[in-house]
Amino acid sequence: MKSLFDHVIPDTAPLADRLRPQSAEEVIGQQHVLSSGHMLRSILDGGQPLSLLLWGPPGCGKTTLARIIAEKSGYVLEQVSAVASGVAELKTIFERSRARRNDGMRTIVFVDEIHRFNRAQQDAFLPVVEDGTIVLIGATTENPSFEINSALLSRMHVVVLQRLDTQALRELLARAEEHMDKPLPVTSEARDILLGMADGDGRSLLNFCEILFAYKGGELLDAKALTNYLQKRAPLYDKRQEAHYNLISALHKSLRGSDAQAALYWLSRMLTGGEDPLYIVRRLVRFAVEDIGLADPQALVQANAAKEAYDFLGSPEGELAIAQCVLYLATAPKSNAAYNAYKSAQHSAKEFGSLMPPMHILNAPTKLMKELGYSKGYNYDHNEEDGFSGQNYFPDSMPRENFYQPVERGFEREIIKRLEYWEKLREKKQGNK
Repeated sequence: MKSLFDHVIPDTAPLADRLRPQSAEEVIGQQHVLSSGHMLRSILDGGQPLSLLLWGPPGCGKTTLARIIAEKSGYVLEQVSAVASGVAELKTIFERSRARRNDGMRTIVFVDEIHRFNRAQQDAFLPVVEDGTIVLIGATTENPSFEINSALLSRMHVVVLQRLDTQALRELLARAEEHMDKPLPVTSEARDILLGMADGDGRSLLNFCEILFAYKGGELLDAKALTNYLQKRAPLYDKRQEAHYNLISALHKSLRGSDAQAALYWLSRMLTGGEDPLYIVRRLVRFAVEDIGLADPQALVQANAAKEAYDFLGSPEGELAIAQCVLYLATAPKSNAAYNAYKSAQHSAKEFGSLMPPMHILNAPTKLMKELGYSKGYNYDHNEEDGFSGQNYFPDSMPRENFYQPVERGFEREIIKRLEYWEKLREKKQGNK
């Protein structure tokens, strides 16, 4: 078996290319798809290559795995980037692939960032994948469900790759030091900071290492000196793509789970990544009415106040108001009773159609309407004992519904008492009729 450094790559090549694994055994951080029993392991062990979609974050090994699959299978590898290629180039590749197939050779076409191809470009792969002219391996950092045509996606097997964890990054760093035959010029604390700066991206880590190996200073770089020297990399977050929705979901569910610490973390991740603070506040307002409701009526007030404070102060001071709101919402009692009540009422509104209100609660501004019975029998509640008439306000042909079922948490405990009070009075009034 070839070792990590047997392949011939110029010394002038980037460190990430010089350390690119040449076998599945050298790939780190993806054991969940390389272990025995996984489809990908079977392919690498000599099985028939299949069209694959490698989905994972930057620097996790998508290109490396595609190259290893091609080498292990003996197929010719055609590699293109969706950023720089068009349909004309694809057609040329398909023609070469057909010619090889006629000569008894097979082709793997690897498309990096395949999600960047538009619908027409993606559709161009359908016939050649379908008839076996090529085996397609695509790499994407975006959710295939949203970015890949369903027709093409149905012809590919999705393999989910993971960001490299700290242990995998440590192993990769050790490989770099072994290859360069010298340690990185950093302190132990700075070494941990470096791993965090890589943000799970192996290529990014090796690029950092390459810069650090060229460092000519006499003393080891400590944490502060390291961040100044490298200019810290921005966190992985694209507010127009899936991360945008993943992180707002994480914030929402942390709030729902009453985990103030986690909620603050996800808020900080989004703000640090450049998310629009008003987008976050809109979600907080929604959360206040959807997940807290009348368990704490002040939740909506706090959310709207955070929006007003941010509008008034701007960034970064206004972001503290958002953080304060997150803490309030996370620690508030939770109830979706109002949310469920509204959905139930909507269901009944659709089920019963355009029923008229009962005649006694209709106004009668004209003589004709009075003659027809509009407002007849209406009892003005303020004139009744206890300020309550107990009359029916549902349509006559519709049974009374109890849409709102408050929970025994927060202010809704008080609302339960109020509802029970009115219900007892209603039963009393109806019993006296």
